[in-house]
Amino acid sequence: MMAKKKQQRTMNESELPKEKAATLADQLGGDVLAKLKAAKQEMVADEKAKEEERLAKAAFERKQREKNMSFEELLNQYGDKGSKF
Repeated sequence: MMAKKKQQRTMNESELPKEKAATLADQLGGDVLAKLKAAKQEMVADEKAKEEERLAKAAFERKQREKNMSFEELLNQYGDKGSKF
């Protein structure tokens, strides 16, 4: 009988009526929310700058490797894909 009472209690506790859910924006002050939005924009800008820097570095390294290639390696890699000039 004790097991049945425990099961009933846990079911009743999980079925408590839900109060009106307040959003996080409602709970935070306007100043704090503005600071969070500004921090998010700054983080997005930083990530974009890092990605651009990574791409530029990759392009530079690719050009450096091509500089060090012999004519034969370049011909094998590009073949007839190049322009006339």
